[in-house]
Amino acid sequence: MAFSRAEVSYLVQQQAEINEAEHHVGLTYSTVIADTAYLSKRFGDFGRCVSELLRARRVGARKGLPPDWIYPLEAAEQATPPAVVWQRQRRIREFFPDELVHDVTCSVGTEIATRADLGEAGESSPFHGTSVVGSDLDITRVACAHANTHRPVFVADALAHTTNARVIIADPARRAGGRRIPRPEDLLPPLPDLVAAHGDAELAIKCAPGIDYSAWEGLVSVASVDGGVKEACLYTPGLAGGERREAIIIRDGTVVDRVTSAETPPDGEDLVAAPGEFILDPDGAIVRAGLVRNFAAREGLWMLDPRIAHLTGDAIPRGYSGFRILEDVPLKKLKKALGAYNVGSAEILVRGVDINPDSLRKKLKLKGDTPAAIVITRIGKTAHAFICTPRQWG
Repeated sequence: MAFSRAEVSYLVQQQAEINEAEHHVGLTYSTVIADTAYLSKRFGDFGRCVSELLRARRVGARKGLPPDWIYPLEAAEQATPPAVVWQRQRRIREFFPDELVHDVTCSVGTEIATRADLGEAGESSPFHGTSVVGSDLDITRVACAHANTHRPVFVADALAHTTNARVIIADPARRAGGRRIPRPEDLLPPLPDLVAAHGDAELAIKCAPGIDYSAWEGLVSVASVDGGVKEACLYTPGLAGGERREAIIIRDGTVVDRVTSAETPPDGEDLVAAPGEFILDPDGAIVRAGLVRNFAAREGLWMLDPRIAHLTGDAIPRGYSGFRILEDVPLKKLKKALGAYNVGSAEILVRGVDINPDSLRKKLKLKGDTPAAIVITRIGKTAHAFICTPRQWG
């Protein structure tokens, strides 16, 4: 639920008491009645917004948001992890170190933050000490952003030309009616409208990683955090540095790898060969950015099929995980083959084959006591099942 302006003001003023009250509530389904009674008694009519804030901070803490920020639960769930924000800020300041930056969909302020506790190892934000402003249509989100960042923020439509900023950051809505929006022209506001409205500026536009960005002329940067793909950011050419695609892999708040399209990889057919000792499922950011061949060529890996993202090789690249292949069997003979390995539990990965891993696991009825992994992939027109040892890291 959203906050009112009065509630935002109250939450800002009562920080110390709210922090103390957190120790007296469970914030679980089983404690909701007791929590409501306690917070209502302590904060009166503001008990509801205090409860909302405390639940939101539980979510925000998992994303690395500062413990004293003010934001509703929905904003916490939608917030971009700070490590991803930092990469965007770094790129912007690399090309435009002193120019004004305007986040036209600032929400509660994550993109314009400069707090050191949002950065890697407590470092200062790339935006620290530079000119940054924010705006949003939601007046209460603007109030939260001001309280959180102390930046100039104001209410405005994302398509309005309200500043002379050299760089525009935007995060158009990616869902409508509870469903994901797959096409750029259907975003809210639509991507073409954003580009047209701010045509004199360089743009950094956050999008869902599954959106069709094949026609984008600048850089598409896809970021994953701890194995989960979080977003694709579309940069106009002035922020691209000549690159077209980029995958940023972040673990534990730190960038551990960056794969780019700077070097042209071999054709997919030229990378295809028989299975090596290991099979790998590349990080989702690499797959979404269309950089599987670039990654394979860089790491000395090859492909089982030019259209499928599974890779293989005789070693697992450092910092990545994979599976040692025990046997390659036809899919129809998988259940019988697993019996010979006494498999009782298995991680199942599927690409290019219409199989649901959970449904397959039920059909296999594994009864042994040995852990394993099953990688199902398409090679040519044939589905293959690779029985492997459990996941291991290079």
